[in-house]
Amino acid sequence: MTDQNTTITTTTHHHHRPPHTDDGSPLIHRLRHHSLNSTQLMGIMTLLISGAILLLLTGVTITVAVVGLIFFAPIIILTSPIWVPIGTLFFVVVAGFVSVCGSGLAVVGSVYWLYKYFKGLHPVGSDRVDYARSRIADTASHMKDYAREYGGYFQGKVKDAAPGA
Repeated sequence: MTDQNTTITTTTHHHHRPPHTDDGSPLIHRLRHHSLNSTQLMGIMTLLISGAILLLLTGVTITVAVVGLIFFAPIIILTSPIWVPIGTLFFVVVAGFVSVCGSGLAVVGSVYWLYKYFKGLHPVGSDRVDYARSRIADTASHMKDYAREYGGYFQGKVKDAAPGA
């Protein structure tokens, strides 16, 4: 009977494992205790499959581009005296078109903003324009007062310098 008690006691103490062992990191220990549910498993599988497909497509694209460049390089080199001026002309035409369209959009936007501003609809930034206009009007008023104040002073100095004038 004592033999059975000692064997039971030794077996119960023997199988307990400490939380941190030397065979791996605490992360591995945590992963052993957490099992994935079906949603997480499907998410990981979807990520792996789509990543593999995208990696395969990237490899195929790069391979086809390199093979096509190798195959068409002699044709491109032989016809480059034609393609360079055509490419330059195409670039200038497209750049000019984009520039004109961009400038036209800027003008239309500015005219629309001015229309809203003068109609009193308070477009974005109208408070800054009003503030700048009041500052300019104040500065002009101060300069006008300054000119009146010192204008008579300078008139008198001119008469002193040239009495007959």
